[in-house]
Amino acid sequence: MTESERLLLAGMAAPVLDVGCGPGRVVEGLGRLGVTALGVDPLAGAVALAQRRGAPVLQRSVFDPLPGAGRWMTVVLLDGNVGIGGDPVRLLARCRDLVADAGSVLVELEPPGCRSGAHRVRLEGHAGFGPWFEWAVVSVDAVAGVASAAGLGVRAIHHATNEDRWFAALAKGVDASAVA
Repeated sequence: MTESERLLLAGMAAPVLDVGCGPGRVVEGLGRLGVTALGVDPLAGAVALAQRRGAPVLQRSVFDPLPGAGRWMTVVLLDGNVGIGGDPVRLLARCRDLVADAGSVLVELEPPGCRSGAHRVRLEGHAGFGPWFEWAVVSVDAVAGVASAAGLGVRAIHHATNEDRWFAALAKGVDASAVA
């Protein structure tokens, strides 16, 4: 867990849903803080790793029916997971439906000046190449427009300067012009 992630975790309102949780490091970290959290990931291998760590994780897509819809206080999309499915507006609209009215969607972004857009990508590892899939990238510069199209607004933007990571807190009912 990085320092910026530790600071983020400490400020998250429970319960937390970690979308695309992978091996569950964020869910595990929240559990250590006594914060109720659940991770979801469609990959069986990632879920198995998370469960071995003791992290509560379901093997599901974010687009599948999920428990607690509309009642999560924080929905998390770290490590570029705003790119899941290649359509960030669709993904954020789904997260909007999962989060409570007073909650927020925490998104990790690419730095200002980076190009946003959808791509076909595949992973490369020791065993070779995986299948192609749709992925997207959203920069700090583009987040307000993407969030607005999904029915959310930007509540705050945070730059973890020590790691050069960028995060945005998105919420329902926030005026996009309120954050510069």
